[in-house]
Amino acid sequence: MVEDKEIIQAIRDNPEKGFRMLMAKYKEAIYWHIRRLVASHDDAQDATQETFVRIFRSFSQRRDDSSFKAWIYRIATNEALRLIGSLRNEGQLSLEQAEANISRLPADEYVDYSDLESVKLQRAIRSLPTKQQLVFNLRYYDELGYEEIAEIAACTAQSAKANYHIAKEKIIQYMNVNE
Repeated sequence: MVEDKEIIQAIRDNPEKGFRMLMAKYKEAIYWHIRRLVASHDDAQDATQETFVRIFRSFSQRRDDSSFKAWIYRIATNEALRLIGSLRNEGQLSLEQAEANISRLPADEYVDYSDLESVKLQRAIRSLPTKQQLVFNLRYYDELGYEEIAEIAACTAQSAKANYHIAKEKIIQYMNVNE
């Protein structure tokens, strides 16, 4: 797999080639990161596309002292949260609807909603406050370390760790109560 340093250099030397490399490495991971936050496939696709547009536009302003991966995930997270906020503001999505949507989505090629345990896990995750949901997803699904999660979630590593463990306990409790 291509290293981030190679991608960064390629973007600087030949932006078109560099962004193809970036997309090849991160497109699927970013899609799923966003999808876990917004639930809808179409919204996740739109937010993923907008994430890469924002990366392209802001690449020259990126600080070299931060993790490239964390920077990409931070942009993706912000884009997902912006989309969620705009849907709520437009009246298209209430908090209750957002949380309920995960259980009513039809089975599609991306998620098997007939798997009741998976649906229950998704409901449990969606019941968490946004910050805990974000930290849990980044740690559990994306397998990121607490330092990277802290950069993405704009918190300390200790706070990320605490949020993850609180989220995990709430999910366990939710799964046990809703058996």
